[in-house]
Amino acid sequence: MKEKLINWLNLLLVADVFLVIAGFVWLAFAAVGDAAGIHLGLDLWHRLWQPLFNPAIGLLMGGAILSGVISWIGRKFSSN
Repeated sequence: MKEKLINWLNLLLVADVFLVIAGFVWLAFAAVGDAAGIHLGLDLWHRLWQPLFNPAIGLLMGGAILSGVISWIGRKFSSN
C-alpha cells in the first residue's frame, strides 16, 4: 500500500514538475516577446498564474516534503 502511494505521488510530482517548467518557459518567452513588442500570451499567463501555476508550485513543494517525510518514516521504522 505504501509503495503504491509513493508511486502515485512520484508520478503526480513528475507531471507537476513538467507543468511548472512549461509555465516558466512560457513566461520567459512571453516576457521577452512583450519587451520586443510581440504578443506571446503574457496577459494570458498572468491570468493563469493564480488558478494554475501558483497551486502547481505549492503542490510541488508540498509533495516533495510529503515524499521526504514518508521516506524518513519508512527508514526510521524499518531500522527498528
